[in-house]
Amino acid sequence: MCVQLTTGTRLARRATRSIAALCAAVVLPLAAAHAESAPPAAASDLKFSQFFKSPIGPAGLELSDALRAADGRPVRLVGYMVAQEQAKPGRFWLTPRPVRMSEHADGEADDLPAAAVTVLLDPSQQERLVAHRDGLVVLTGTLSIGRVEDESGRVSWIRLQLPPGALEAQSASASAQPDSHGHRH
Repeated sequence: MCVQLTTGTRLARRATRSIAALCAAVVLPLAAAHAESAPPAAASDLKFSQFFKSPIGPAGLELSDALRAADGRPVRLVGYMVAQEQAKPGRFWLTPRPVRMSEHADGEADDLPAAAVTVLLDPSQQERLVAHRDGLVVLTGTLSIGRVEDESGRVSWIRLQLPPGALEAQSASASAQPDSHGHRH
């Protein structure tokens, strides 16, 4: 603990400077080392129903305080992977309900709900195509909100950046669960 001397003598001022220098040399590096070794923040559960303010007002959909508070933080989302005819490498969509997109037939008139999340793979996996998975999937990653337009012109407002190996971990836990016949895959 650092102490400050309050007397006005020259010796007291020197002692104060020496103690302050000692504190800076010892305490600050220890605090920095502790901050670097602190475990990452635990992911909080976020539900699709928490994305927008309710009821919807005259201005239309507005991002909720819960969604804004999760921006830049690790979150866990449970939803359905969108089935696409033409999957894009390095990304897919997660929605609160099952959706099948027919890009060839529907073009830009797709059925993505407003609460669709663009899921981005780790930068090392940007060329990877992700096979569709039926049923609910649980994903954990860092949430980001704000308008982003991709190379095709599609705009996303909510994105989930997955860490390296996230899909492999999710696959392993899914295959450990028995199917409706009691079999493990």
